[in-house]
Amino acid sequence: MNETLVTLVGNAATGVEFRETASGGMARFRFAVTPRRWDREKQLWADGHTSFYTVWAWRTLAANLTGSVAVGEPLVVHGRLKVREEEREGQRRTFVDIEAVAVGHDLTRGTSAFRRVVRGDPGLTARPGARENDEPDQWAVRERPSDGEQPADQAEPRDAERRPAAPDRAPRPATRRRTVRQKAEPELVSAP
Repeated sequence: MNETLVTLVGNAATGVEFRETASGGMARFRFAVTPRRWDREKQLWADGHTSFYTVWAWRTLAANLTGSVAVGEPLVVHGRLKVREEEREGQRRTFVDIEAVAVGHDLTRGTSAFRRVVRGDPGLTARPGARENDEPDQWAVRERPSDGEQPADQAEPRDAERRPAAPDRAPRPATRRRTVRQKAEPELVSAP
């Protein structure tokens, strides 16, 4: 079956609505895409016509969207394009949906910090091919206990002090510094 995959750059026009279903979580939000073009006559950037899409996400992506996206944030959405027509109140209307495969913040307009989430159900976050007795991901961020619970560690370690790498895994490589060497300027020799 042929599918039309698209990548859209725009802003979240509404908040993310999340619902739990029998097959897992489901989320949706409206997404606004406004093209900008250079107007040669006015020598200014001008906004084009805004197109609105409904973005749908399922399972883990849906749950992560709920905690990561707010109204107005710049996003990049990649997914399957779905166009459907419905008749409402005697009028035929066209709806354009995107079934999201990946969603992320648009880093050309700001910064973002990634946090890996470990949930209670290992089936949601397990790596493909991982065994049950494997050590959990060392770079994952643990969910904080609720107010009434006592944390397992009294003081949460800083990122650099997190759990050491497992013996069968290579540690993350240290960042190398780039050295820039400058050429020595030639000496000027005056003639006798």
